Amino acid sequence: MATQNVLNLQIPENKSVDEGFDYSQRGQWLRAAVLGATDGLVSVASLMMGVGAVKHEVKTMILTGFAGLVAGACSMAIGEFVSVSSQLDIEVSHMKRAASTNKESKSEQLPNPVQAAAASALAFIFGAIVPLLAASFIVNHKVRLAVVVAAVTIALAVFGWIGACLGGTPVVKSCARVLVGGWMAMAITFGLTKGVSSSTL
Repeated sequence: MATQNVLNLQIPENKSVDEGFDYSQRGQWLRAAVLGATDGLVSVASLMMGVGAVKHEVKTMILTGFAGLVAGACSMAIGEFVSVSSQLDIEVSHMKRAASTNKESKSEQLPNPVQAAAASALAFIFGAIVPLLAASFIVNHKVRLAVVVAAVTIALAVFGWIGACLGGTPVVKSCARVLVGGWMAMAITFGLTKGVSSSTL
């Protein structure tokens, strides 16, 4: 009988992706991107719905949405830059006080204000484009409003799903949270603008 050579191979344990990945490492850019896209989508859509409550012209809604896109992207970029810059200053000050011996490795993990600002602005623009495109080619006023709400609903669900997958959080909870928030923002803006326009003010 031939001798069988037995090879003892150590096979590493199969770890799941959730166990082996540190989601906190990408928390900075993920937070900025998801916040920017959701804010762009909801704020511009709400502006367009508010104007659409009193004005029926396509041009008026598009101009309002575009102005909201530009203003919102600038606001998000500036706010994110200031916020992350302050965080960077605090962490650098803490490193100096602690006289860290592993300065190089820690420096690589410091937040980048420019990167965070760019991510917020681009994400805001990406989200704001959805309601603008949805309203651009529809003449009928009521149909246009319905299409905007439908497009925003789909986009909110997609953003919630992406954020849940990348962040390792429950998908249903994440989607429901952004959907309810977006619907409330559009409904409140539409209702209050309609009420103010109908009043004697």
